[in-house]
Amino acid sequence: MSHSVQAAPPVEVPSRITRSLSQRLLARPEVGALVAAVLIFVFFLSAAPAFRSAESFFTVLYQSSTIGIVAVAVGLLMIGGEFDLSAGVITTSAGLVNSMFCWYFGVNLWIGALLSLAFCLLVGFLNGYLVMKTGIPSFLITLGTFFILQGANLGLTKLVTGSVSSADISQIDGFGSLNKIFASSFKIGPVTVWITVIWWAFFVALAAWILQRTRIGNWTFAVGGAPDSARAVGVPVVKTKIGLFMAVSFLGWFIGMHTLYRFNTLQAGNGVGNEFLYIIAAVVGGTLLTGGFGNAIGVAIGAFIFGMTSLGIVYAGWDPNWFRAFLGIMLLLAVLVNLYIKRMSMIKVG
Repeated sequence: MSHSVQAAPPVEVPSRITRSLSQRLLARPEVGALVAAVLIFVFFLSAAPAFRSAESFFTVLYQSSTIGIVAVAVGLLMIGGEFDLSAGVITTSAGLVNSMFCWYFGVNLWIGALLSLAFCLLVGFLNGYLVMKTGIPSFLITLGTFFILQGANLGLTKLVTGSVSSADISQIDGFGSLNKIFASSFKIGPVTVWITVIWWAFFVALAAWILQRTRIGNWTFAVGGAPDSARAVGVPVVKTKIGLFMAVSFLGWFIGMHTLYRFNTLQAGNGVGNEFLYIIAAVVGGTLLTGGFGNAIGVAIGAFIFGMTSLGIVYAGWDPNWFRAFLGIMLLLAVLVNLYIKRMSMIKVG
């Protein structure tokens, strides 16, 4: 008695698996920014010979870090559904509080740095508190804070020092240790690596871990995507958003310390306009303006694109006035790409 054995039909990979993988890839907020970063990097490698050296690359990293550190917190705040237009000017306020207080009273710079930190955290708290308690959009609240800080920076600096710049603090006690923390550099062969690049990598990694692995990260996405639903399931919406505003102020203080201890003095009008660079870095990195979508890695890539472009144009010998036009184009393209990616990621696999 013989039995016929039928061969098993060939196994085919269903097209739905391919679509699923594509959608998972598109669901990553940083995908569009990564593609753009690679294209821009290759473009400047070919267009600007000076861009090809290791020294130039680390200069780009330094330029990116000075924007990217604050942009990390601005990105988190935007994921949480809010904006902070005072993020640029508070960096200068932080340095001026530290500098002028210690210069005028003749005290150790560490005291001024801690006083400056407390001041910045208070500003962040007030921004968040007013937004949550009044219901006024964060755009308007922080625009008011922007003008208050900008005016105070100029007015108080001129009142205390007689000019629009702070005094040189390099001879005041505490300068050396604070300089090592916020504004030091070291050599790797012929390349100079600024400490802000290391701090930038640390803050990006910390923010990525918080967003993906902690309850605070879940709360951040929840309050940005659906605050009413988040409140209904017990998410502390008010505390979460106030904390995000304070995070922006903290990293604004950090960059303020870097600027002060690198250059020893500050111009009171600095920082104006940087708030838009932070927002652009976040949006280019895949953060939606509507909240609830984005990640820290994408924001870092957005800041790196900023650094590449701002210096790549110089290395290529072009008119730097075109840089702002490029930023505007990048912002518009990023908004369109981010919306497309978000829609594609939400399509259900059939």
